[in-house]
Amino acid sequence: MNNTHAATSSASRMQHGDSDSSTPPKKSKIPKYSRFTQQELPACKPILTPGWVITSFVAVGIIFIPIGIASLFASEQVVEIVDQYDHDCLPSEYRGDPLTFIKDSTTNKTCSRRLIVPKPMKGPVYIYYQLDNFYQNHRRYVKSRSDKQLRSRAAEADTKTCAPEATIGKGAPIVPCGLIAWSLFNDTYGFSMKNKALHISKDIAWKSDREKKFGSDVYPKNFQSGSLIGGAKLNESIPLSQQEDLIVWMRTAALPTFRKLYGKIEADFEANDIITVVIENNYNTYSFGGKKKLVLSTSSWIGGKNDFLGIAYLSVGGLCLFLAISFILLYVIKPRPLGDPSYLSWNRNAAGQVN
Repeated sequence: MNNTHAATSSASRMQHGDSDSSTPPKKSKIPKYSRFTQQELPACKPILTPGWVITSFVAVGIIFIPIGIASLFASEQVVEIVDQYDHDCLPSEYRGDPLTFIKDSTTNKTCSRRLIVPKPMKGPVYIYYQLDNFYQNHRRYVKSRSDKQLRSRAAEADTKTCAPEATIGKGAPIVPCGLIAWSLFNDTYGFSMKNKALHISKDIAWKSDREKKFGSDVYPKNFQSGSLIGGAKLNESIPLSQQEDLIVWMRTAALPTFRKLYGKIEADFEANDIITVVIENNYNTYSFGGKKKLVLSTSSWIGGKNDFLGIAYLSVGGLCLFLAISFILLYVIKPRPLGDPSYLSWNRNAAGQVN
């Protein structure tokens, strides 16, 4: 009986064995066992008890609120003068047609403004120009430049990323090429007080930009020599590493409203001093509905005037204190018993016993 059963099994294996042996074994997708793949490495797994949560919120609130108060106080110490001049610097006959005025090279673009100092301003006083509705973060605009060309004279002909301001005439390269450089801001400002001219310092660019990104052997060439002028022209006898207005402009802004540093005045001003500003209103913001503003500002340990940082710290700190007080009241009024942490999975051994 046993022999008959063995013979039958052998025959069955012979009938199906050939086909089974020709089929390759399936590869398992189970990773090789390790403590890393199975997430069994030692780790800190804190238990968030009411005491820990309340203490954490109170600590964050105690730290953040003083920082917020200090930031707001520092921001309030910054004195700022903002003057929008794009409309007021238009002659009365061109108020209804500003594009004709700004495109006509024969019109007088000079404009005089009087700024009254509201509070004492300690030097240095920083000069900024502010542009509104100017999208320097547009993808095509940001890509239209050649960093290799800006760094080295040997890469003068590297203009493949600069379209449409890459070459001129029969293929002569424009240096610096691209839309960013082509649209360089070209309004100018002259300051005086009590009939005495105020010197504007131009030490405004980052040292790393001057030394690393703009070459001392790269000089402007064929720049703004086409039929359509975009902005300021550059002195062809000065290397790009010393063209600080260009260096500041080439660091593109992330938002459509931005400020860029124009210069510094190393002087102090008293309250009610009158500063006379002579502006050359050359830059065309009228074609895209933009605005131009002149900003004079002092600085503090957090930089310029900016209430956002202080408000953010106060908001987060106040919210944390509110949550801490809420959890304290909840814990006192309606307490809940805590479970035994020894029954948590990471506190049990492989056999399921409590460690």
